[in-house]
Amino acid sequence: MTSTEQFDELKRRIWQIANEVRGTVDGWDFKQYVLGALFYRFISENFSRYIEGGDDSVDYAKLSDDFITDDIKDDAVKTKGYFIYPSQLFENLVAGANTNENLNTDLKAIFTAIEGSALGYDSEEDIKGLFDDFDTTSNRLGKTVKDKNARLAAVLKGVNALEFGRFEDSEIDVFGDAYEYLIGNYAANAGKSGGEFFTPQHVSKLIAQLAIHGQASINKIYDPAAGSGALLLRAKKYMADHLIEDGFFGQEINHTTYNLARMNMFLHTVNYDKFNIQLGNTLTDPHFRSDKPFDAIVSNPPYSVKWIGSDDPTLINDDRFAPASVLPPKSKADFGFVLHCLNYLSAKGRAAIVCFPGIFYRGGAEKTIRQYLVDNNFVETVISLAPNLFYGTTIAVNILVLSKHKHDTSVQFIDASGEEFFRKGTNTNLMTDCHVDKVLELFDRKEDVAHVAQSVRMEMIAQKDYNLSVSSYVEAKDTREIINIAELNREIAATVRKIDGLRHDIDAIVTEIEG
Repeated sequence: MTSTEQFDELKRRIWQIANEVRGTVDGWDFKQYVLGALFYRFISENFSRYIEGGDDSVDYAKLSDDFITDDIKDDAVKTKGYFIYPSQLFENLVAGANTNENLNTDLKAIFTAIEGSALGYDSEEDIKGLFDDFDTTSNRLGKTVKDKNARLAAVLKGVNALEFGRFEDSEIDVFGDAYEYLIGNYAANAGKSGGEFFTPQHVSKLIAQLAIHGQASINKIYDPAAGSGALLLRAKKYMADHLIEDGFFGQEINHTTYNLARMNMFLHTVNYDKFNIQLGNTLTDPHFRSDKPFDAIVSNPPYSVKWIGSDDPTLINDDRFAPASVLPPKSKADFGFVLHCLNYLSAKGRAAIVCFPGIFYRGGAEKTIRQYLVDNNFVETVISLAPNLFYGTTIAVNILVLSKHKHDTSVQFIDASGEEFFRKGTNTNLMTDCHVDKVLELFDRKEDVAHVAQSVRMEMIAQKDYNLSVSSYVEAKDTREIINIAELNREIAATVRKIDGLRHDIDAIVTEIEG
């Protein structure tokens, strides 16, 4: 199947599953069961292939659990990070799902066992709690055990029916595309901000390529607001595994999304020893201080969230915020993430951060921070994107690119909000590969293009009160019709002459009638 056919099949199958469980499971909660089942199927199949080792005569799913020795289990956990007995495999459970009166408790026991297999191993923290949001005993699935089992069986059977071969070899990003489709259908109805958890794929592509631009290899890549891990994994698509030397790092404050990010790493064959995703508040409880600096940083942090700010007097002495001499406002933490990224960035690296446009022109502490960034020559580019690209918001967001190795003191501004940079969609607008490539070419060339791109000297930005809004420097194209005044006057004069002639003719007719 082509990628389009696979994506259409994925959507059809998910919608079919939704119809099976409709009535008790809220759409927003439903996505957890679909994504959890996708993950369970993937790790089962991936683990089976590992045990079989390419030997066609071995079918792990048909082996007895008694076949497993302690040495086999120990070696597998050290390599894969977890262990799954043959009887616990997705294909064996789904085969009897419709008639299994203990399906919900069996599933819960299997998930507990998979997570428990990593206890005492290096992978323990990476596996722990992965299935927390796949609550097989929840009343959301139904009031009775029979109802719960019927809906769980429908989800498992639906996911089992997907025929893409090996997940990692499919033409589409099954997990990412499923997540995007589920959010697109349910985020608005559920009153949730989909944009808080997910960056559309082509915007992710743009951000990732901005961050790794010009680097043949990077030590590691980091996202301080990791969400589902899409931005980190997008970079993986554009760099060979060995060129991201020390792996993928991220922190996420939302527990559900933190689990999704870890699942997503496994689904993209990033082994447990090549990623480190942590749970917590990046601004007040940051991880990875001992792991910095990072050669590539990508992020789509939450827009204008509240934080403790100046209510915690110790924060102004934090090495992330102290250089700017001021903390971001308590009601708008946006620049907190920007300063955090800058602090974690290596001397050769880049950070590409999705930002709410207001932070680029507001006064007060935010202006002071902009002045710090500009005067120290950390701002490489500001890119204005088209409106309505993200789920949950119609705002035309910006991308801020930070660098510590600029070759001049100019800031590049790119207006990528015009119709040549996006395609109108049904619910949201879309960027295609072609649109992304246009922006990347402008970013790379650093040449001025009328009405699209402009490089501005630091001194001019200072004169404009450190305003970093793209519209302040890139003049919008005047799409109004150009009127030739001289030609218009000639047309008016000709029209007047015609009117005078008509009046003369009318007067002559009236005179003739009256005479």
